[in-house]
Amino acid sequence: MKSETRPLILHVIHHLVVGGLENGLVNLINTMPSSRFRHAIVCIEDYSDFRLRIARQDVEVFALHRSRIGVWRMRRELFRLCRELRPTIVHSRNQSGLDALLPARLAGVPFCVHGEHGWDVDDLKGERWRPILLRRLHAPLVNGYVTVSRDLENYLVERVGVGRGRVWQVYNGVDTERFVPIAARDLGLMPDGFADADSFIVGTVGRLQAVKDQATLIRAFAALLHGAPDGASRLRLAIVGDGALSQPLRALVDDLGIGRQVWFSGACNDVARIMAGFDVFVLPSLSEGISNTILEAMACGVPVLASAVGGNLELLREGESGRFFQPGDVAALARLLADYAGDPALRQAHGRQARQVAVERFSLGAMVANYQAVYERLSARR
Repeated sequence: MKSETRPLILHVIHHLVVGGLENGLVNLINTMPSSRFRHAIVCIEDYSDFRLRIARQDVEVFALHRSRIGVWRMRRELFRLCRELRPTIVHSRNQSGLDALLPARLAGVPFCVHGEHGWDVDDLKGERWRPILLRRLHAPLVNGYVTVSRDLENYLVERVGVGRGRVWQVYNGVDTERFVPIAARDLGLMPDGFADADSFIVGTVGRLQAVKDQATLIRAFAALLHGAPDGASRLRLAIVGDGALSQPLRALVDDLGIGRQVWFSGACNDVARIMAGFDVFVLPSLSEGISNTILEAMACGVPVLASAVGGNLELLREGESGRFFQPGDVAALARLLADYAGDPALRQAHGRQARQVAVERFSLGAMVANYQAVYERLSARR
Protein backbone atom coordinates (compact mmCIF):
# COMPACT_ATOMS: atom_id res chain seq x y z
CA MET A 1 0.00 0.00 0.00
CA LYS A 2 1.39 3.38 -1.06
CA SER A 3 2.03 5.74 1.84
CA GLU A 4 0.39 9.19 1.82
CA THR A 5 2.90 11.88 0.90
CA ARG A 6 0.63 14.90 0.48
CA PRO A 7 1.01 17.35 3.37
CA LEU A 8 -2.06 17.80 5.57
CA ILE A 9 -3.33 21.30 6.35
CA LEU A 10 -5.39 21.37 9.55
CA HIS A 11 -7.64 24.45 9.48
CA VAL A 12 -8.91 25.71 12.85
CA ILE A 13 -11.95 28.01 12.92
CA HIS A 14 -14.61 28.94 15.45
CA HIS A 15 -17.72 27.58 13.68
CA LEU A 16 -18.27 26.06 10.24
CA VAL A 17 -21.50 27.86 9.43
CA VAL A 18 -22.69 30.35 6.81
CA GLY A 19 -20.30 33.30 6.79
CA GLY A 20 -17.60 35.04 4.81
CA LEU A 21 -14.61 33.43 6.51
CA GLU A 22 -16.21 30.01 6.32
CA ASN A 23 -17.21 30.45 2.69
CA GLY A 24 -13.65 31.45 1.85
CA LEU A 25 -12.29 28.33 3.54
CA VAL A 26 -14.70 26.07 1.65
CA ASN A 27 -13.79 27.74 -1.65
CA LEU A 28 -10.10 27.32 -0.86
CA ILE A 29 -10.44 23.60 -0.14
CA ASN A 30 -12.69 22.95 -3.13
CA THR A 31 -10.43 24.80 -5.57
CA MET A 32 -6.88 23.99 -4.46
CA PRO A 33 -5.44 21.02 -6.41
CA SER A 34 -6.22 17.84 -4.49
CA SER A 35 -3.01 16.28 -5.76
CA ARG A 36 -0.90 18.70 -3.70
CA PHE A 37 -2.50 18.99 -0.24
CA ARG A 38 -4.93 17.22 2.05
CA HIS A 39 -7.21 19.20 4.35
CA ALA A 40 -9.10 18.75 7.63
CA ILE A 41 -11.12 21.24 9.66
CA VAL A 42 -11.36 21.63 13.43
CA CYS A 43 -14.21 23.74 14.78
CA ILE A 44 -13.56 25.23 18.19
CA GLU A 45 -17.32 25.05 18.70
CA ASP A 46 -19.44 23.24 16.09
CA TYR A 47 -20.49 22.97 12.43
CA SER A 48 -23.77 23.07 10.54
CA ASP A 49 -24.89 21.53 7.26
CA PHE A 50 -22.76 24.22 5.63
CA ARG A 51 -20.04 21.56 5.72
CA LEU A 52 -21.91 19.83 2.87
CA ARG A 53 -20.60 22.55 0.54
CA ILE A 54 -17.18 20.93 0.77
CA ALA A 55 -16.97 19.03 -2.52
CA ARG A 56 -13.98 16.86 -1.65
CA GLN A 57 -14.80 13.56 0.03
CA ASP A 58 -11.49 13.24 1.89
CA VAL A 59 -11.98 16.26 4.21
CA GLU A 60 -12.79 15.40 7.83
CA VAL A 61 -14.52 17.97 10.03
CA PHE A 62 -14.25 17.84 13.84
CA ALA A 63 -16.28 19.76 16.44
CA LEU A 64 -14.76 20.38 19.89
CA HIS A 65 -17.63 22.26 21.64
CA ARG A 66 -15.37 24.51 23.73
CA SER A 67 -18.26 26.29 25.47
CA ARG A 68 -19.55 22.93 26.69
CA ILE A 69 -16.36 21.09 27.66
CA GLY A 70 -14.15 24.02 28.70
CA VAL A 71 -10.97 25.44 27.22
CA TRP A 72 -8.46 23.09 28.84
CA ARG A 73 -10.28 19.92 27.84
CA MET A 74 -10.63 21.37 24.35
CA ARG A 75 -6.87 21.99 24.21
CA ARG A 76 -6.20 18.39 25.26
CA GLU A 77 -8.49 17.22 22.48
CA LEU A 78 -6.65 19.42 19.98
CA PHE A 79 -3.35 17.95 21.15
CA ARG A 80 -4.75 14.44 20.65
CA LEU A 81 -6.02 15.29 17.17
CA CYS A 82 -2.70 16.76 16.13
CA ARG A 83 -0.87 13.65 17.36
CA GLU A 84 -3.33 11.44 15.49
CA LEU A 85 -3.60 13.37 12.22
CA ARG A 86 0.02 14.61 12.12
CA PRO A 87 -0.59 17.73 10.03
CA THR A 88 2.30 19.52 8.39
CA ILE A 89 0.63 22.91 8.91
CA VAL A 90 -1.98 24.11 11.37
CA HIS A 91 -3.75 27.16 9.96
CA SER A 92 -5.72 28.88 12.72
CA ARG A 93 -7.99 31.88 12.17
CA ASN A 94 -9.04 34.81 14.37
CA GLN A 95 -8.92 34.98 18.15
CA SER A 96 -10.51 31.64 19.02
CA GLY A 97 -8.04 29.91 16.71
CA LEU A 98 -5.19 30.99 18.97
CA ASP A 99 -6.22 28.16 21.29
CA ALA A 100 -4.88 25.67 18.75
CA LEU A 101 -1.31 26.97 18.65
CA LEU A 102 0.16 25.64 21.89
CA PRO A 103 -1.43 22.16 21.57
CA ALA A 104 -0.20 21.98 17.97
CA ARG A 105 3.37 22.86 18.93
CA LEU A 106 3.40 20.45 21.87
CA ALA A 107 2.13 17.72 19.54
CA GLY A 108 5.04 18.31 17.19
CA VAL A 109 3.31 20.13 14.31
CA PRO A 110 6.14 21.57 12.20
CA PHE A 111 4.46 24.82 11.12
CA CYS A 112 1.70 27.11 12.35
CA VAL A 113 0.04 29.83 10.28
CA HIS A 114 -2.42 32.26 11.84
CA GLY A 115 -4.99 34.23 9.84
CA GLU A 116 -6.74 37.47 10.73
CA HIS A 117 -10.08 38.05 9.00
CA GLY A 118 -11.85 40.90 10.82
CA TRP A 119 -13.25 42.32 14.03
CA ASP A 120 -16.05 41.55 16.46
CA VAL A 121 -18.76 44.05 17.35
CA ASP A 122 -17.19 44.67 20.78
CA ASP A 123 -13.80 45.58 19.26
CA LEU A 124 -14.55 47.35 15.99
CA LYS A 125 -11.09 48.86 15.53
CA GLY A 126 -8.91 46.26 17.22
CA GLU A 127 -8.14 48.55 20.15
CA ARG A 128 -8.91 46.34 23.16
CA TRP A 129 -5.80 45.45 25.13
CA ARG A 130 -6.71 41.84 25.92
CA PRO A 131 -6.93 40.58 22.29
CA ILE A 132 -3.69 42.43 21.52
CA LEU A 133 -1.98 40.81 24.52
CA LEU A 134 -3.23 37.35 23.55
CA ARG A 135 -1.80 37.76 20.07
CA ARG A 136 1.54 38.97 21.45
CA LEU A 137 1.77 35.99 23.80
CA HIS A 138 1.05 33.54 20.97
CA ALA A 139 3.32 35.19 18.40
CA PRO A 140 6.38 32.99 19.19
CA LEU A 141 4.32 29.94 18.20
CA VAL A 142 3.49 31.28 14.73
CA ASN A 143 5.69 30.82 11.66
CA GLY A 144 3.74 33.28 9.55
CA TYR A 145 0.54 35.28 9.41
CA VAL A 146 -2.04 35.72 6.66
CA THR A 147 -4.30 38.78 6.63
CA VAL A 148 -7.15 39.43 4.22
CA SER A 149 -6.52 43.19 4.08
CA ARG A 150 -3.74 45.74 4.44
CA ASP A 151 -5.70 47.20 7.35
CA LEU A 152 -5.32 43.93 9.29
CA GLU A 153 -1.68 43.63 8.26
CA ASN A 154 -1.02 47.05 9.77
CA TYR A 155 -2.83 45.98 12.95
CA LEU A 156 -0.47 43.02 13.40
CA VAL A 157 2.62 45.09 12.68
CA GLU A 158 1.79 48.28 14.54
CA ARG A 159 -0.23 47.04 17.52
CA VAL A 160 0.74 43.42 18.05
CA GLY A 161 4.39 43.94 17.13
CA VAL A 162 4.73 41.28 14.42
CA GLY A 163 7.54 41.88 11.95
CA ARG A 164 6.15 42.83 8.54
CA GLY A 165 8.26 40.13 6.92
CA ARG A 166 6.25 37.49 8.79
CA VAL A 167 2.92 38.66 7.33
CA TRP A 168 1.45 37.63 3.99
CA GLN A 169 -1.51 39.70 2.79
CA VAL A 170 -3.94 37.66 0.67
CA TYR A 171 -7.23 39.10 -0.56
CA ASN A 172 -10.32 36.94 -0.64
CA GLY A 173 -11.37 35.75 -4.07
CA VAL A 174 -14.73 35.44 -5.77
CA ASP A 175 -15.92 32.83 -8.25
CA THR A 176 -16.39 35.09 -11.28
CA GLU A 177 -17.93 32.25 -13.26
CA ARG A 178 -20.69 31.65 -10.72
CA PHE A 179 -21.30 35.30 -9.83
CA VAL A 180 -21.98 36.93 -13.19
CA PRO A 181 -24.15 39.73 -14.60
CA ILE A 182 -27.46 38.69 -16.11
CA ALA A 183 -29.27 40.13 -19.12
CA ALA A 184 -32.76 39.77 -17.66
CA ARG A 185 -33.58 39.90 -13.96
CA ASP A 186 -34.62 36.59 -12.41
CA LEU A 187 -37.23 37.14 -9.67
CA GLY A 188 -38.11 33.49 -9.21
CA LEU A 189 -36.69 33.21 -5.70
CA MET A 190 -38.52 36.29 -4.42
CA PRO A 191 -42.13 36.16 -3.20
CA ASP A 192 -44.84 36.41 -5.85
CA GLY A 193 -45.73 40.03 -6.47
CA PHE A 194 -42.88 41.44 -4.40
CA ALA A 195 -41.03 42.94 -7.39
CA ASP A 196 -41.20 43.17 -11.16
CA ALA A 197 -38.96 44.17 -14.05
CA ASP A 198 -39.44 47.88 -13.31
CA SER A 199 -38.64 47.68 -9.58
CA PHE A 200 -35.56 49.30 -8.11
CA ILE A 201 -34.19 46.60 -5.78
CA VAL A 202 -31.78 47.49 -3.00
CA GLY A 203 -30.16 44.37 -1.58
CA THR A 204 -27.84 43.21 1.15
CA VAL A 205 -26.48 39.77 2.02
CA GLY A 206 -25.02 38.65 5.33
CA ARG A 207 -25.63 37.30 8.78
CA LEU A 208 -28.17 39.31 10.73
CA GLN A 209 -25.94 40.41 13.59
CA ALA A 210 -25.00 43.68 15.23
CA VAL A 211 -21.67 44.22 13.45
CA LYS A 212 -23.40 44.07 10.04
CA ASP A 213 -25.79 46.89 11.08
CA GLN A 214 -28.66 46.11 8.73
CA ALA A 215 -30.74 48.48 10.88
CA THR A 216 -28.99 51.48 9.30
CA LEU A 217 -29.89 50.20 5.84
CA ILE A 218 -33.53 49.69 6.85
CA ARG A 219 -33.77 53.23 8.22
CA ALA A 220 -32.09 54.67 5.12
CA PHE A 221 -34.46 52.75 2.86
CA ALA A 222 -37.42 54.08 4.84
CA ALA A 223 -36.04 57.62 4.38
CA LEU A 224 -35.71 56.94 0.65
CA LEU A 225 -39.35 55.84 0.48
CA HIS A 226 -40.62 58.85 2.39
CA GLY A 227 -38.49 61.26 0.36
CA ALA A 228 -39.69 60.00 -3.02
CA PRO A 229 -43.46 59.55 -2.75
CA ASP A 230 -43.93 59.60 -6.52
CA GLY A 231 -41.48 56.76 -7.07
CA ALA A 232 -41.98 54.82 -3.85
CA SER A 233 -44.12 52.16 -5.52
CA ARG A 234 -41.13 50.75 -7.42
CA LEU A 235 -38.66 50.69 -4.49
CA ARG A 236 -37.86 47.36 -2.83
CA LEU A 237 -35.40 46.14 -0.18
CA ALA A 238 -34.15 42.53 -0.06
CA ILE A 239 -32.38 41.40 3.12
CA VAL A 240 -30.75 38.04 2.42
CA GLY A 241 -29.49 35.98 5.33
CA ASP A 242 -30.46 34.87 8.81
CA GLY A 243 -29.18 35.38 12.32
CA ALA A 244 -29.82 36.44 15.88
CA LEU A 245 -31.26 39.84 14.92
CA SER A 246 -33.87 38.53 12.50
CA GLN A 247 -36.84 39.30 14.75
CA PRO A 248 -35.64 42.73 15.95
CA LEU A 249 -34.98 43.80 12.36
CA ARG A 250 -38.41 42.59 11.24
CA ALA A 251 -39.92 44.54 14.13
CA LEU A 252 -38.06 47.66 12.99
CA VAL A 253 -39.47 47.26 9.49
CA ASP A 254 -42.99 47.00 10.94
CA ASP A 255 -42.46 50.03 13.19
CA LEU A 256 -41.37 52.08 10.15
CA GLY A 257 -44.43 50.94 8.21
CA ILE A 258 -42.47 49.61 5.22
CA GLY A 259 -43.28 45.91 5.48
CA ARG A 260 -44.81 45.69 1.99
CA GLN A 261 -41.56 46.89 0.38
CA VAL A 262 -39.13 44.70 2.37
CA TRP A 263 -38.37 41.01 1.95
CA PHE A 264 -36.42 38.89 4.44
CA SER A 265 -35.19 35.77 2.67
CA GLY A 266 -33.93 33.85 5.69
CA ALA A 267 -31.10 31.39 5.05
CA CYS A 268 -30.45 31.12 1.33
CA ASN A 269 -28.46 28.68 -0.81
CA ASP A 270 -28.71 30.54 -4.13
CA VAL A 271 -27.18 33.92 -3.36
CA ALA A 272 -25.69 34.36 -6.84
CA ARG A 273 -29.09 34.15 -8.50
CA ILE A 274 -30.67 36.65 -6.12
CA MET A 275 -27.75 39.06 -6.01
CA ALA A 276 -27.56 39.39 -9.79
CA GLY A 277 -31.08 40.83 -9.66
CA PHE A 278 -30.16 43.73 -7.36
CA ASP A 279 -29.89 47.26 -8.73
CA VAL A 280 -27.53 48.22 -5.93
CA PHE A 281 -25.84 46.26 -3.15
CA VAL A 282 -25.36 47.78 0.31
CA LEU A 283 -22.97 46.68 3.04
CA PRO A 284 -23.55 48.88 6.14
CA SER A 285 -21.13 47.05 8.48
CA LEU A 286 -19.70 48.79 11.51
CA SER A 287 -16.44 46.91 10.92
CA GLU A 288 -15.17 44.61 8.19
CA GLY A 289 -12.11 42.59 7.28
CA ILE A 290 -12.62 41.80 3.62
CA SER A 291 -16.21 41.26 2.56
CA ASN A 292 -16.94 38.31 0.29
CA THR A 293 -20.39 39.75 -0.38
CA ILE A 294 -18.93 42.99 -1.77
CA LEU A 295 -16.79 40.93 -4.13
CA GLU A 296 -19.76 38.78 -5.13
CA ALA A 297 -21.88 41.84 -5.88
CA MET A 298 -19.05 43.36 -7.91
CA ALA A 299 -18.68 40.14 -9.90
CA CYS A 300 -22.42 40.28 -10.63
CA GLY A 301 -21.96 43.73 -12.12
CA VAL A 302 -23.88 45.42 -9.30
CA PRO A 303 -22.70 48.81 -7.94
CA VAL A 304 -21.88 48.80 -4.22
CA LEU A 305 -22.57 51.22 -1.39
CA ALA A 306 -20.37 50.32 1.57
CA SER A 307 -19.45 51.76 4.94
CA ALA A 308 -15.98 53.32 4.91
CA VAL A 309 -14.41 50.81 7.31
CA GLY A 310 -11.63 48.24 7.27
CA GLY A 311 -11.00 46.33 4.08
CA ASN A 312 -14.02 47.84 2.31
CA LEU A 313 -11.77 50.78 1.41
CA GLU A 314 -9.43 48.40 -0.43
CA LEU A 315 -12.13 46.83 -2.62
CA LEU A 316 -14.16 49.71 -4.02
CA ARG A 317 -13.05 52.63 -6.12
CA GLU A 318 -14.98 55.65 -4.93
CA GLY A 319 -17.15 57.05 -7.69
CA GLU A 320 -16.15 54.30 -10.12
CA SER A 321 -17.52 50.98 -8.87
CA GLY A 322 -19.52 52.31 -5.93
CA ARG A 323 -19.62 54.86 -3.15
CA PHE A 324 -18.76 55.03 0.54
CA PHE A 325 -20.66 56.37 3.56
CA GLN A 326 -19.73 56.61 7.22
CA PRO A 327 -21.03 53.74 9.37
CA GLY A 328 -24.41 54.49 10.90
CA ASP A 329 -25.03 57.55 8.69
CA VAL A 330 -28.65 57.01 7.67
CA ALA A 331 -29.05 60.33 5.87
CA ALA A 332 -25.92 59.88 3.73
CA LEU A 333 -26.90 56.35 2.74
CA ALA A 334 -30.41 57.49 1.82
CA ARG A 335 -28.93 60.20 -0.45
CA LEU A 336 -26.64 57.71 -2.18
CA LEU A 337 -29.54 55.31 -2.73
CA ALA A 338 -31.57 58.15 -4.23
CA ASP A 339 -28.72 58.98 -6.62
CA TYR A 340 -28.67 55.42 -7.97
CA ALA A 341 -32.47 55.14 -8.06
CA GLY A 342 -32.71 58.23 -10.24
CA ASP A 343 -29.79 57.53 -12.59
CA PRO A 344 -29.83 54.20 -14.47
CA ALA A 345 -26.78 55.21 -16.51
CA LEU A 346 -24.76 55.74 -13.33
CA ARG A 347 -25.79 52.31 -12.04
CA GLN A 348 -24.76 50.65 -15.28
CA ALA A 349 -21.41 52.43 -15.47
CA HIS A 350 -20.49 51.59 -11.87
CA GLY A 351 -21.69 48.02 -12.31
CA ARG A 352 -19.49 47.47 -15.39
CA GLN A 353 -16.46 48.84 -13.57
CA ALA A 354 -17.20 46.69 -10.51
CA ARG A 355 -17.28 43.55 -12.65
CA GLN A 356 -14.00 44.46 -14.33
CA VAL A 357 -12.23 45.03 -11.00
CA ALA A 358 -13.56 41.75 -9.57
CA VAL A 359 -12.26 39.78 -12.54
CA GLU A 360 -8.89 41.51 -12.73
CA ARG A 361 -7.98 41.79 -9.03
CA PHE A 362 -10.11 39.48 -6.91
CA SER A 363 -10.55 36.19 -8.74
CA LEU A 364 -10.87 32.93 -6.84
CA GLY A 365 -7.91 31.54 -8.78
CA ALA A 366 -5.63 34.33 -7.55
CA MET A 367 -6.65 33.75 -3.93
CA VAL A 368 -6.06 30.00 -4.12
CA ALA A 369 -2.68 30.47 -5.82
CA ASN A 370 -1.56 32.85 -3.08
CA TYR A 371 -2.59 30.50 -0.27
CA GLN A 372 -0.98 27.58 -2.04
CA ALA A 373 2.25 29.57 -2.30
CA VAL A 374 2.20 30.11 1.48
CA TYR A 375 1.67 26.40 2.13
CA GLU A 376 4.28 25.38 -0.43
CA ARG A 377 6.85 27.73 1.09
CA LEU A 378 6.37 26.27 4.56
CA SER A 379 6.12 22.59 3.59
CA ALA A 380 9.27 22.94 1.46
CA ARG A 381 11.22 23.93 4.60
CA ARG A 382 10.46 20.57 6.13
